[in-house]
Amino acid sequence: MSIRTILLAAAALTFTQSLEAAEVFEQAKITAGEMLYRVECRRCHAPDSSDSSYGPPLENIIGRGAGTFSGYDYSEALASSGIVWTPAALRAWMEDNTGFLPGTKMRHVGIEDRTVQDIILTYLASLDTSAGDQTSK
Repeated sequence: MSIRTILLAAAALTFTQSLEAAEVFEQAKITAGEMLYRVECRRCHAPDSSDSSYGPPLENIIGRGAGTFSGYDYSEALASSGIVWTPAALRAWMEDNTGFLPGTKMRHVGIEDRTVQDIILTYLASLDTSAGDQTSK
């Protein structure tokens, strides 16, 4: 499935709601991001801590220190890296995590398409629960 197809499908799903065009586009990106996340990330990472996963959950990932989610056994390289997960750091991680941080135990991801990265980042940003108890905004 192409990125264009995913965005169009996501836009169609959200357009039926009475939202402004900018809101529709943003919601379409989040919906498309969730779809791409399921394909690229979900096999190892849950979107929130209430769901079990092999890797650490990714809720509240933007702004979180790398290797700091309580209860997950991180590699020494990641735990001692001092990295904060900014959109730029997450983009570099998605593109080449083993090149970005040698010694990590996560397998190489290799999401090189910047549009795919952008859409996944939009979804990850929606997983910010710091403003309340919701899983996503």
